[in-house]
Amino acid sequence: MLGVILAVFGTGSITRAADDVSAEPDPEPLFDSERFDGGTDRNWSLIIGAGGSFEPEYEGSKDFKPSPLPVFLFTYGEWLEIDPTGVTITAFEHEGFELAARVGYESGRDEDDGDRLRGLGEIDFAATVGGKASYSWNGLELYGTIDQTIDGSESLIATIGAEYKAPVTERLILGAGVEAVIANDKHMAAYFGVNADQSAKSGLAEYEAKAGLKRVDISASATYLLTENWLVKGEAGVGFLTGDAADSPIVEEKVQPSVSLFVGYKF
Repeated sequence: MLGVILAVFGTGSITRAADDVSAEPDPEPLFDSERFDGGTDRNWSLIIGAGGSFEPEYEGSKDFKPSPLPVFLFTYGEWLEIDPTGVTITAFEHEGFELAARVGYESGRDEDDGDRLRGLGEIDFAATVGGKASYSWNGLELYGTIDQTIDGSESLIATIGAEYKAPVTERLILGAGVEAVIANDKHMAAYFGVNADQSAKSGLAEYEAKAGLKRVDISASATYLLTENWLVKGEAGVGFLTGDAADSPIVEEKVQPSVSLFVGYKF
């Protein structure tokens, strides 16, 4: 659920010297916060970058793998946002409340993603369509989303979450979030169920996974503004599989930690 949404703040400051010192250090150049906050005359913003992540091989795996992390965030006005997870179009906004439509994708799963998946078959890559409702106030965002997969697993996924971001210094922003993920029967059967044919091929016991709350995620992030154009962001999170997802014979580990780090440039 790696999607990349950045909040960036900053103002310049000069640290005072203690007591009477004969020679004070050169002051740090003032930081142009309006440049980074999008306070220019133009109504678009673009951030590109690259990094990496370290996360479970598949949802429920006890083994981890490194992956490249491309970063692309384009916004136009108050209504369009494009990032690696897809496209979001805001249709309504009023005093912090927003309604948006979303188009994205579900990456699916391969049999060779883990030893325990062999014999379970592939879950195809597929497009998703959905919507998001959110309310933002003083750095806090409360949101709910719903996404339907077209073909593939035919999943219907709903999320409810909260995220808070705030500047700690002129260049450092810290964030924290929590999210609950609810899935329908088709999603649970595709990713956590084992039917008779899959059981015969994989050696796993047959298992029926039904709709419900499948996981809860918590995360923390830090964004540091290196210059008026460059930034670095790190994020750490942990997911807790619950209900029928946690009890699936496919799952080797119910606790799913992950970390990521990237460097970006804002035009």
